[in-house]
Amino acid sequence: MLGDFFALMFRMKYINRWGLMRLVESENLSVHSLECAMLAHGLAVIGNTYFGKSYNADHIALAAMYHDAPEIVTGDMPTPVKYYDESTRTAYKAVEQAAVERFLAYLPAELRTQYEDALCCSDEEHKIIKAADKLCAYIKCRSELDIGNREFAYAANSTLAQMKEYGCEELDYFMENCLESFGKSLDELKNN
Repeated sequence: MLGDFFALMFRMKYINRWGLMRLVESENLSVHSLECAMLAHGLAVIGNTYFGKSYNADHIALAAMYHDAPEIVTGDMPTPVKYYDESTRTAYKAVEQAAVERFLAYLPAELRTQYEDALCCSDEEHKIIKAADKLCAYIKCRSELDIGNREFAYAANSTLAQMKEYGCEELDYFMENCLESFGKSLDELKNN
């Protein structure tokens, strides 16, 4: 059973994101989860350093790494479908929770609490992970736009508007101080 848990987690690489969009560069759930974990950790460190917060940045990174694990079962549900209305949102959350419980059932009892901690987080931690998730989406949209894929214009504008209204000072700081670098080439990054 323990092996089943890890084998399931490794299936993230088979879940493609952005299913309703024409992509130039594909993205799978493994890539997204790593990028989200790095950004969530960064946002937590920014919060601790510049805004007097006391986030457990390591736990936030860990929870972000697993934040979309239920999609191993559900697939990547497109945002317009997932958030269509309150009943759809509620039903989807119930399916996600059932998936987490199923994953935990694959683990021996003595390991479950540690993985429950990894697969769950507080509301405060969730806010940082959601901010990182939005950042990932926006960075992906900008990347596609930068290589000429106009398919992502609406998603980029919509995501940017959501981030500006999110009410997260760590996210605002990142957008002001870090976001521009994502449009630079490797040579530009190396020579700064």
